[in-house]
Amino acid sequence: MAEIRIHRDHELGLKKAREIAWQWAEKVEQKFDLECTVHEGDDEDTVEFTRSGVKGELTVSASRFELVAQLGFLLGAFKATIEGEIQKELDALLASGKKASAKRKPA
Repeated sequence: MAEIRIHRDHELGLKKAREIAWQWAEKVEQKFDLECTVHEGDDEDTVEFTRSGVKGELTVSASRFELVAQLGFLLGAFKATIEGEIQKELDALLASGKKASAKRKPA
């Protein structure tokens, strides 16, 4: 099995990071036909995602995003492409979250 690991530090806080994780879950459900389940915690949330040939989770805290996914045999051949798409989606959401946070801070 091929494994994907993606780590992103951030300074958004848990509330904003949680919003971004939910947006990410909605996007990947639509784009990649994944089934996502969100488990909220006091200090971090976990978004579990699955479909045929893919299983993983995105852990979200006040300061980091940590994604780990296992790809089945057939999808393992496309690991680089899949990893690149996941990174692109997550980075775009994090960038928009940073812009939104910057607009709200007083000068």
